[in-house]
Amino acid sequence: MPLAVAVAAHPVTAAEHGHTLGYGIGVPHPALLLSGYLLATIGPLLASGDRLLRRLGLLTGAGAVLCALLWRLAFVSTWCALAAVVSLLLLQWSGRTAADDRERLPPATAPR
Repeated sequence: MPLAVAVAAHPVTAAEHGHTLGYGIGVPHPALLLSGYLLATIGPLLASGDRLLRRLGLLTGAGAVLCALLWRLAFVSTWCALAAVVSLLLLQWSGRTAADDRERLPPATAPR
């Protein structure tokens, strides 16, 4: 919500940032906002009872740290590349849970 308000209320700025463009919208306390975002998106994955979702959380958290370290080079590009890799894990998880659900269904019975 704070990002939507900032985009609506402030001009968006762009500046060259390494090999990419850096965008700014003037949000107050950006470090706090980013921390909350990461906690809200990665925290539930790490707390999950599902092993693959926990792996997804670890990969996403490690990727966020790596992206922060590479910020000076190309944060946006590295974050997008990480999102693509993490999406593959999520695709694997969703396919697995769909197959597990099908296995748990009782066999179909013929109508009488």
